[in-house]
Amino acid sequence: MPPSPAQRFPLGSLIVIAAVLGGSAAAFAYTAGWLSPERLSRERVLAGLSPPGGPAPGRRRNHVRGICFTGSFEANGAGAALSRARVLAAGSYPVIGRFNLSGADLAEPDAKARVRGLSLRIAAPDGSEWRTAMITAPVFPVATPEAFYALLQASASREPGAMAGFAAAHPEIAAFGAWARSAPWTGSYAEERYNGLNAFIFTDASGGEHVVRWSMRPEAQPVPVPPEQLAGRAPDFLDEEVKARLAAGPLRWTMEVMVAEPGDPVADPSKAWPEGRRRIDVGTLTVQAIQAEPDGPCRDINYDPTVLPEGMRVSADPFPAARSSAYALSYERRAAEAAQYPRTAAGGRP
Repeated sequence: MPPSPAQRFPLGSLIVIAAVLGGSAAAFAYTAGWLSPERLSRERVLAGLSPPGGPAPGRRRNHVRGICFTGSFEANGAGAALSRARVLAAGSYPVIGRFNLSGADLAEPDAKARVRGLSLRIAAPDGSEWRTAMITAPVFPVATPEAFYALLQASASREPGAMAGFAAAHPEIAAFGAWARSAPWTGSYAEERYNGLNAFIFTDASGGEHVVRWSMRPEAQPVPVPPEQLAGRAPDFLDEEVKARLAAGPLRWTMEVMVAEPGDPVADPSKAWPEGRRRIDVGTLTVQAIQAEPDGPCRDINYDPTVLPEGMRVSADPFPAARSSAYALSYERRAAEAAQYPRTAAGGRP
């Protein structure tokens, strides 16, 4: 008899996944309307995201630790075959971005963050913007917002078999777990591939529609570093490393757009699309300057994934809309606490 999903997937790995992603799960579930407001409010969700000492005043409620950068997106024009969005027409467009880590604890060291992120705001001359948030994981842990909320419940449960039961009911979590356990760690934001796991619809100049996902491939060659070695580095080694690396020259990523075919799981970010799908390199992200977040240009940007230029729109994937609402409430909270946010005279780390 083949092993059950729970047997194939170690319980310890499930607990790690719940700790990394569980807080976001509740936010997604409520804000997209899958839970009754009478049972769960957004205020309670944000409280659940907080570390034991409470949220850091004026900071993001998740992915709290990060560093700002400015740069450009050089579109090569190939993306115009998929979308009439101005930012995909050949040209150079300014970018304000943010490297970041999963989690809400400001004191957690870089070495403990399994998931790293890249957020971008690309601006076009016509005033339109493309905002996107990507992470290093190649798939999401579960298929639906309901399952994501169930993951949060299981991770918080004191029942001995809660997580094992969750794994048995949601075997799709195995793909994320396999990545979390076995994918190499690196010592640099610059060596990571960042993946947009949600599907969007691009509309071309003729009105044709294309369902897509995108990724950023690093120019820098990834160098695996054992996690125990990373644990011996400074708590903020990623910030310091990327600043030192940039001193030697700009950092670059190639944006790759993958086009779905009929039957691909458009609304399920836990499933990767087949390797044979058409991929188009649409441009190059160049990071030119790094600045600590307290005085940096990304500090007050809400990287809402539904802020899209004409020629792009959300798909059947429900998560972008859910994230948008959660991000909005987080932004409102931290904006109200702006006076408590530490600033630095020289742009250094507070």
